[in-house]
Amino acid sequence: MESILMMVIVIGVFYFILIRPENKRKKQAQEMRDSVKKGDTITTIGGIIGRVVFVTGNTIVIETSEDRVRMELAKWAISTTGVQINEQPDNAKKKKEDEEVSGEIPAPENKEDK
Repeated sequence: MESILMMVIVIGVFYFILIRPENKRKKQAQEMRDSVKKGDTITTIGGIIGRVVFVTGNTIVIETSEDRVRMELAKWAISTTGVQINEQPDNAKKKKEDEEVSGEIPAPENKEDK
């Protein structure tokens, strides 16, 4: 009796911690993909940014540049609406840029010196 009760509890915990949030994310992503309309800016899962010019049932056509380059994509390839940005902290980004400009490779810190 106790083992059956424990299995039910474990299955319930897995459902609420793992399965339910994943289904919720999938539903939100599908709603976002279904709500894409002409003129929206999107980012694909491959990182391509473009403006939607035509929407059909399962595909979209986007323009990727001012040269009017058009690409037909499946709707499932849309990552986000809008432009997805790199969320790297500013100080780490600045340090990396400084290293690239100076051309120096930082020496590893020696724990013995401290």
